[in-house]
Amino acid sequence: MTIVGLDPEVSAASPGSAVLDDADRLGTQLVRFMRALSRAKTQMSKHGPDGLDRLAYAVLFCLVQEGPQRTGKIAELLHAETSTISRQTRSLVTHGMVERRADPVDGRACVLAATEEGVRVFEENRRQRNLWLAGILADWPATERSDLITLLDRLNADIETTPSLCTAEPK
Repeated sequence: MTIVGLDPEVSAASPGSAVLDDADRLGTQLVRFMRALSRAKTQMSKHGPDGLDRLAYAVLFCLVQEGPQRTGKIAELLHAETSTISRQTRSLVTHGMVERRADPVDGRACVLAATEEGVRVFEENRRQRNLWLAGILADWPATERSDLITLLDRLNADIETTPSLCTAEPK
């Protein structure tokens, strides 16, 4: 079995390779990063403007950034089950942050769209996040901030386009 996305020369059979060593170091830092973000999110949600959980905020983010979408498209964009997105959407609709509209392409279907309140909540969350990050990065040189943004963008793009780690490639 081969892990899809890895060069055949860099496989589980070559644990001493520099790429695998770097991947291990990166993995350790990503776990640290995710724990730190989780702690920060917990602290911010205690004082946040909305009390949205992570997935509900992701749905709202998707609708603000991408415009009105069908539930299935949101699920696809967020790599989630349609039923999970439907539950989050119901909560967002109940709280007045999202509304259902007739699909302009197929009037029998509906799309979801962020309301003014949803956009307000999104922008307030963004403002708080940006203030928090600006405080962390304030002492970093501009070139290091730029490098971090560029490298994270590249890492995210590669992760988004790489098949699942568990996908086996036929021999």
